[in-house]
Amino acid sequence: MRQLQVLLIALCAIVATATNFGKRVRMEPDVSIFSAPNWAIGERVTDQDMITLRFVLRHESHKVAEFEELLLDISNPKSSNYGKWLTIEQVTEKLAPPDRNLFLVKEFLSSFGVTDVIVNSYRDMIRVEIPATLAEKMFETIMHKFQFVDSDITVIRVSQPYSLPEDIAEVVSFVDDLIRLPRFDTQKLTSITEEEALATSSWTSCGSSYSSYTNPAVLQERYGYPTLTSAASGNSMAVVEFQNQYYDTTDLQKFSSQCGIDTVTVSADIGTNDDSYCTGGFGLLSRCIESLLDIEYIGAVAQPIPLTVYYYSSYSLLDWIEDVSNDASAPLVQSVSYGNDEAQQTSNDYMYSCNTYFMTVGARGISILFASGDQGVWGREGTTGNVFHPDFPAGSPYITAVGGTDFVTKSTVGDETAWSAGGGGFSNTFPIPSYQSEAVASFKANSTSLPSSSYYNNSGRGYPDVSALAGQVNPYFISYKGGSFTAVAGTSAACPVVAGIFAQLNDIRLQAGKSSLGFLNQFIYQNADAFNDVTSGTNDDSESAGFTAIAGWDAATGMGTPNFDKLSALVASI
Repeated sequence: MRQLQVLLIALCAIVATATNFGKRVRMEPDVSIFSAPNWAIGERVTDQDMITLRFVLRHESHKVAEFEELLLDISNPKSSNYGKWLTIEQVTEKLAPPDRNLFLVKEFLSSFGVTDVIVNSYRDMIRVEIPATLAEKMFETIMHKFQFVDSDITVIRVSQPYSLPEDIAEVVSFVDDLIRLPRFDTQKLTSITEEEALATSSWTSCGSSYSSYTNPAVLQERYGYPTLTSAASGNSMAVVEFQNQYYDTTDLQKFSSQCGIDTVTVSADIGTNDDSYCTGGFGLLSRCIESLLDIEYIGAVAQPIPLTVYYYSSYSLLDWIEDVSNDASAPLVQSVSYGNDEAQQTSNDYMYSCNTYFMTVGARGISILFASGDQGVWGREGTTGNVFHPDFPAGSPYITAVGGTDFVTKSTVGDETAWSAGGGGFSNTFPIPSYQSEAVASFKANSTSLPSSSYYNNSGRGYPDVSALAGQVNPYFISYKGGSFTAVAGTSAACPVVAGIFAQLNDIRLQAGKSSLGFLNQFIYQNADAFNDVTSGTNDDSESAGFTAIAGWDAATGMGTPNFDKLSALVASI
């Protein structure tokens, strides 16, 4: 009886704490409200405007540190524990916040009449759908509709800071999507065709009129990967699309037929594809270019490995992370052409929480690759402040960042040089991880043209990790808008290519009964000789400063570009 009384007293204490919400704390104070360019503030929200929000719980620092140590062990090819990936249940057991924290947030929501909540598998994220006007009361803020200029894209965000009661702020890292406005990269399109080439080569495989465009045959000649005829049981890959980036089957068929490859197909959709959306475009944006580029090239490199496409109408990484955290059979390689500057739009709490989620995905044997950006060292803020603006998530130590190159000689398959607009540099948020400390130190010691230290964080995580063709010297051939042909440049092209190559490398391991490669970076940094070293070019984006490629790792091209023959021998041996 006494034990029951003690339990009831403890429970009442928790309820009393949860329902007595007092002093409030501003959340994500390091993010500037409404600071993204090309967005216009519109009308105030009404009771009819619904929004989906996620309360992301804080992880206990000692658990995160222990989990990081575990990940570095099981992803280290030199460890006897290499490839002993975790299940969702094991991740939850090791990282989940105390149940009390989950209860507190639910009680807070209940005090506003919100009882319909969804908790993810890791038990560290609570999703709700509520009227925007209720959110204004809940967070003591004001919300407006924001529209991207010359487009039909509208989002609801706060126009003033948001806050939570102190007790809730202690257990909640941030609430998404309240504050971040998407940063869209306008596509680098090229529609000029060359004079018809007289000689037949890999450059003419998509048509002699497009003989200066990078295409599947050019990539295969340069990086040396084979054409697969079958896929290992259990192998899989994915691309992740945000903000209404869809695809249409006609373009996949036209691209494949034009380039003489088996038809690129999508095996599964997470979300709903709307192919009718791909026939138009608005102002600064061309519809479906991003998704078609991703799908056409990861498919060209690695089909028939099953390809999944994730679709999200919003622009939050948390949409995708929640789906992956709930899926025990999530695709083993995932390519994401998404990013933003660390500063202004991305809070430290947001970045550290995402970084922890990236660790959980890698520890489950899933490889995540992100494009490193298309503005060189300067980021989307440009030369503002006369400092470099590192990218996130490319600057996270627990993803693989993919930079960009050009051929040294236009339309000649051979040595590569750093693309001037390829993202690279050093994070202002994350320190140098142990797996790249020697490589970064060597770069700084041997580079003869480092920019002034006032431009960048000398102790930050360096990126990219690897690269592939991405530049405008030979942009990528694609089909879009129902069979029109054009060309696109960007690390958004390089990322799915490298992802497809690692999906092929997974195939070798799975065929042999081995584990997937999972978090890739320790494997990459331990095997520099398996990449084509890039030793020229600067990612200054035609501005005053940048990092110049040298022998070994550098902050323009990482370890270089994939050499499939060498990589395939390595993955078969570990």
